[in-house]
Amino acid sequence: MSKKVEPVKTTEEKFEDVGEKLATSEQFFENNQKPILYTIAAIVVVIGIILAYHYLYKIPRNEKAQVAIFKGEGYFLNGEDSVALFGNNNDYAGFESVIKEYKGTKTADLAHAYAGISYSRIGNNEKALEHLKKFKGGDLLVTPAISGAIGDIYMNLGQTEEAIKQFNKAAKDADNEMLSPIYFKKAGLAYLSAKNYDKTIETFEVIKDKYLSSPEGQEADKYIEQAKLLGGKTNK
Repeated sequence: MSKKVEPVKTTEEKFEDVGEKLATSEQFFENNQKPILYTIAAIVVVIGIILAYHYLYKIPRNEKAQVAIFKGEGYFLNGEDSVALFGNNNDYAGFESVIKEYKGTKTADLAHAYAGISYSRIGNNEKALEHLKKFKGGDLLVTPAISGAIGDIYMNLGQTEEAIKQFNKAAKDADNEMLSPIYFKKAGLAYLSAKNYDKTIETFEVIKDKYLSSPEGQEADKYIEQAKLLGGKTNK
């Protein structure tokens, strides 16, 4: 049975088809004009609210937070941790105040990092962890440093396994020649303190293979031999 061949439409017929479709679309718009316009208006209003929030509230608020934290960064760098945390009773309120007043801003997030390290330096490991774990970050240098700082605090608390997780995370997140070997070394030393000599050797082998030109890479053999000796794996 032969297949039926549809007749080829002329240009005029094609234009007629287009005209019919346009007429149908126009009729649909006329019948639904109000709902469509209300929907468009609602979308415009939502977009306007988002933009207004971002440019008229969020950005100015973060700028105020940056001004509020400025003096604290100076106190932090000078090692005046108590003043950095709680203010100078004059023109600076402290990291804790900045975090509360400007919650949700990038500056308040950074204040969590500063506060965590400050608490760590004055010996309050619990408060240090509380703040550092709230730090969201995203910066390729700062974020690994915070993971490393958390690892140091876990070591202070005697929680070696948790410390190792943080050191390894910091090393992998940093993924560079400068920071990664530092954090891998911290992980290796933590394994050594936990008498996990196989993982100690494995970690320092990674440093030796990937970061040989770093200071940590240059001394990797020393720790590998130490772990082998303590683990009874030296050649007789």
